[in-house]
Amino acid sequence: MIKESKEGVILQIYVQPKAKRTEIDGMDEWRKRLKVKVKAPPVEGKANKEIVKFFSKLFGAEVSIIRGETAREKDLLIKGLKAEEVKKKLGL
Repeated sequence: MIKESKEGVILQIYVQPKAKRTEIDGMDEWRKRLKVKVKAPPVEGKANKEIVKFFSKLFGAEVSIIRGETAREKDLLIKGLKAEEVKKKLGL
């Protein structure tokens, strides 16, 4: 779910679009990914933009989607942080 890389930390998430609000919804034990509810619909990259904005604000760092642009399972790159910092901010 959380892996260190040269540029920062890779966070694996599972996205549920069209939710009431954008929030972290715990762990998906079966997929071994963080569940994230997103208010935006999965149309024209709106959900992806909201995910990047949400996590950038949460971590105070640059965030980008490095895998899964069109899928529900995505890998995010959080630049310049260590795995411990990410775990702490997520409360894990």
